[in-house]
Amino acid sequence: MTDRSPADESPTGDTVVVALDVGGTGMKCALVRPDGVVHHQERHPTHAERGGAALTENILEIAEGLAAKARADGLTPVAVGIAVPGVVDEVTGVAVWAANVGFRDVPLRDLAGRRLGLPAALGHDVRAGALAEARLGAGRGRRHVLFVAIGTGIAGGLVVDGAGYPGAHGAAGEIGHVIVRPGGIPCGCGSRGCLETEASARAVGRRYAELSGQAGATAYDVATRAAAGEELATRVWHDAVEALADGLLTAQALFDVGVVVLGGGLAEAGDGLLVPVRDAFAKRVTFHRTPDIVRAELGDVAGCLGAALLALDSLGNPA
Repeated sequence: MTDRSPADESPTGDTVVVALDVGGTGMKCALVRPDGVVHHQERHPTHAERGGAALTENILEIAEGLAAKARADGLTPVAVGIAVPGVVDEVTGVAVWAANVGFRDVPLRDLAGRRLGLPAALGHDVRAGALAEARLGAGRGRRHVLFVAIGTGIAGGLVVDGAGYPGAHGAAGEIGHVIVRPGGIPCGCGSRGCLETEASARAVGRRYAELSGQAGATAYDVATRAAAGEELATRVWHDAVEALADGLLTAQALFDVGVVVLGGGLAEAGDGLLVPVRDAFAKRVTFHRTPDIVRAELGDVAGCLGAALLALDSLGNPA
């Protein structure tokens, strides 16, 4: 995100959209111009522990405050976009279910639209991040983009010709639950050997902690120690890379994208992740075309920018 003062007006600089990316612990919020430039940004705690109803009210109050901020700055808010985790029905605008924030069939799009008196859009947080990376970040200019967020879990978003693909039931892109190690570690989804049990940041830290006896070890610790040549860290990192390459090969067989954009906490390792993943993927390729595998550019604000893009799209004005 880049900030610009109210004096730096573009031809569409008198209007903004309200954008919120709701996470398990915090919300990233912004006022975004139609050209994708951020006028104002702020962050707030989610307070998910208070329950779904209180969280919904918190979201609406923050959105109202952002709209008021826009008007105080002489700008006109024209739409609101909200990105949330979990299962999202983007057609009806309902946050169907999210364990970490307590949503259960919340008609968040309609609630926000009525509260602010503006057109509203609701999207999935990772798919919103994928949309932003495809249009504004590492995938810009490319027709077929797969964004893979590797953090506590692993999820993906497919963008084709600038449009996200939610799937028939709002659950497309769950690459983290592709089984890469049959019969392996139990996953929270109820299966075993899912990609996110092998290659997520949580999985990397957990495995190293189990093998080393160092409770509380993180994926960052593993990446740092592997880069320094520590044998155990190198082995744990290698195993995660191999699992990730298996998952990406399955995704490529299904989607045949031109570029895979890796984001989330694990991607902060940069070439320490990208180089071995590219090598491992190349060793697995048979008939598939190999996509470019690159690091995300927008960092942790991708979801917020994606929410803004959803809001602009709801006006028929894609950025």
